[in-house]
Amino acid sequence: MTLGLGPTLVFVGPGAFLGTTNLIGTDAELSSAADLDPSIMVAMMAGNPVFALLAILVIAFAYGRAGLRDLRSRLLRWRVGLRWYAIALLTAPILWTATQGALSLTSDAFIPGILTTDDKASLLVAGLVVGLVAAFFEEIAWTGFATHELGQRHGLWATGLIVGLMWCVLHLSLFATADSGAVPRVLSVAAVFSWMLAYRLLMVWVYGRTQSVLLAILMHLPISVMGFVLTSPAMAGTPDLLFNLAFGATLWVLVAAVAATDRGGLSLPDLHQARATRT
Repeated sequence: MTLGLGPTLVFVGPGAFLGTTNLIGTDAELSSAADLDPSIMVAMMAGNPVFALLAILVIAFAYGRAGLRDLRSRLLRWRVGLRWYAIALLTAPILWTATQGALSLTSDAFIPGILTTDDKASLLVAGLVVGLVAAFFEEIAWTGFATHELGQRHGLWATGLIVGLMWCVLHLSLFATADSGAVPRVLSVAAVFSWMLAYRLLMVWVYGRTQSVLLAILMHLPISVMGFVLTSPAMAGTPDLLFNLAFGATLWVLVAAVAATDRGGLSLPDLHQARATRT
């Protein structure tokens, strides 16, 4: 899947992943995906279909038509129970808005960008388009292929950590921007990676219980949209760090709660049973 980095590297070079390339075309600090230069955003979005295509090709070579039918079945699996839809669609919005809302009581820097921008409709539409493209194509690769295959050999924690770390690294170009001097780059990136890793663990748990790639897409969608429309330039630096740490803390508390109350879900039993059924 690393070949999916190609479009981004062609446009911005490896400096995008080392924090030496400016992704917004100005001297300003990148505080949200909405600040990205349009050409960079196009390059990054172009990488998402590449991830999906590579995953589909590997499945086709490894399992043939049976594997592709299985992927299609998991992609279209929607009869999973209302509670799983609620978890997929509401976890990120509730925790994100609660965190940012609470912090906004302490500083205006945390006021959502959608409330302060002059062109709310354009920002919302752009966020939805980016979110849909990222969620659909990425989850064919991350969940439909990587999580599903790793889940045959490892438990939830190992699968979630492996996929989560790869997911974080592949998004490094969005966060490893030039230092503003307010917050060390390594600390800022670590804070973002912390909540991304926790959220991926939750996504792997949901998939282990439902085997629905569709649910993974729906769970990915709000996190992408909110990252685009709720953050604002005023959050750059220390406010952004505080938000990421607070949001990450709430997600890790939820991960701990899942680990304590749903021990059966930690071994991805549904994945193992599915593989036994196919063979």
